[in-house]
Amino acid sequence: MSDQIVAAAAKHPAPEGLQYTSGPRRENAPPLPPSLLVTSTRRAHADHRSDVLDSVLTRVGLVAALRSRSLKGKWIGVMITASHNPPEDNGVKLVEPLGNMLQEEWEVLSTEMANQPDPDHVASFYRHLATTRNIDLDSPARVVVARDTRASGARLLACLQDGLKAAGAEFKDYGFLTTPQLHYMVRCLNTEGTKDQYGTPTEQGYYEKFGQAFKTALKGKKPSGSLTVDCANGVGGPKLAELIKHLPSKEDALEIHLLNDNVIKPESLNVDCGADFVKTNQRAPPSSKAGPNDRCCSLDGDADRVVFYFKDANSVFRLLDGDRIATLVASFLGDQVRLAGLADSINIGVVQTAYANGAATQYVEQHLKLKVDCTPTGVKHLHHAAEKLDIGVYFEANGHGTVIFSNDTLDKIEKYEPKNPGQAEALSILRACIDLINQSVGDALSDMLLVEVVLAHKAWGTQEWLSTYTDLPNRLLKVIVNDRNIFKTTDAERKLTSPDGLQDKIDREVQKVRQGRSFARASGTEDAVRVYAEAATKAEAEDLARKVAELVKQAGSGSGSG
Repeated sequence: MSDQIVAAAAKHPAPEGLQYTSGPRRENAPPLPPSLLVTSTRRAHADHRSDVLDSVLTRVGLVAALRSRSLKGKWIGVMITASHNPPEDNGVKLVEPLGNMLQEEWEVLSTEMANQPDPDHVASFYRHLATTRNIDLDSPARVVVARDTRASGARLLACLQDGLKAAGAEFKDYGFLTTPQLHYMVRCLNTEGTKDQYGTPTEQGYYEKFGQAFKTALKGKKPSGSLTVDCANGVGGPKLAELIKHLPSKEDALEIHLLNDNVIKPESLNVDCGADFVKTNQRAPPSSKAGPNDRCCSLDGDADRVVFYFKDANSVFRLLDGDRIATLVASFLGDQVRLAGLADSINIGVVQTAYANGAATQYVEQHLKLKVDCTPTGVKHLHHAAEKLDIGVYFEANGHGTVIFSNDTLDKIEKYEPKNPGQAEALSILRACIDLINQSVGDALSDMLLVEVVLAHKAWGTQEWLSTYTDLPNRLLKVIVNDRNIFKTTDAERKLTSPDGLQDKIDREVQKVRQGRSFARASGTEDAVRVYAEAATKAEAEDLARKVAELVKQAGSGSGSG
């Protein structure tokens, strides 16, 4: 096998002088999962060369095979995507057997493998990993692969396959998939034939499962109006078009219009459209023709994020982001648990990061009477915290999130005998929602359908959803510093422990404004510190952000902010 590995690594040599990093990574926190192990431009600090990832994909194939062998031949997933990044970027993501994110230790090993200097070192590092982790190289290795619609995907897939073949791995190529679909396939393959079987590991199986769950969860109700979906000119467009074929007809349930679904021109991916564009620019894509109160949503390039939005009667843009989705879903699930008669035995919690708007936190705690946990930034932290709850709802503000039901909770809901017709209906809705939610990872398509189910049951439009609470005005600034590593945090990144005295100064500024809150945390990708501030008015929020940024600049001997 060593000869094959050397030959594969030699066929795809690493660019000289280039060090790969998994991203994002922060010095004052545990490594984050490789949502993108490495991308071809900014994260790799390289020019726009088409071959900068070839060696990485070949070596990822070797690591994926080893990971599968370390787990007695369970299926491991490899997704080639750069998510919401520009079309010229690409990246790779590894997926664990239940569709969850790669274990942190193996993230580090993946990066070390990517940085081996030559083919002989690649082969010796492969043997070293097998020896130190007692991995039997004669045991089976099984890997599932898929990619998004980027132009570089076909070439990178070939590089990955060279690594898998050199390692003697069995692999299934699913072609084009959304990232959540790949997670779904991995989980289905590893649970096939067990009592926990998640679904049929085919595209058709994915559409049938979520389509039927949507129909059942609606209970004959119909969302008001239609939904326009901006597909970011990515893989989500054709996949949503297929999913629609498995949904109730528009006369019976939901009329969906697709926008920005051009995958013939991969150079248009995420350009002036998509969830990241809408969230960052706080406006609809230029291609949008939506009228007042028309409900719209945007996916990102690999369809694992979704944000909703509309223009009000005065043509003012209104964003319904991940915070809004989390509060909507938590409210609905809380209602169904209570109506089913399970409130005494099942607790629901919402998991947020420090970037969640304070008004959303207050709404969950004071109005919904639900628990709120705060974690450091990053989906992996949110996911792990949600796993500890009976029902854990988490969404980042960017629209990436899901709901996780503990095994004990799933068992209770499955076995519970309703006492009356009202409990029976709520229980039926709960069970359908469990099937509608992709629990392995945030899935823009299933999350979108879940939102539509909730709005239909509540008989709400966008304005009613928006009116649940009013976001506190906020501002995010970036401060360039000489060394971001001196900025260390605690309390889920909400408090600085270093530099000494800086947090006390921030606290004093916060106390000067109404409903003030501010924190500073080091950037994961550059020598900068990100400052977040919110307050009762826009002027107060901007003033607080400016003052905290100045304090950070002084402490870090920075060279400017913006």
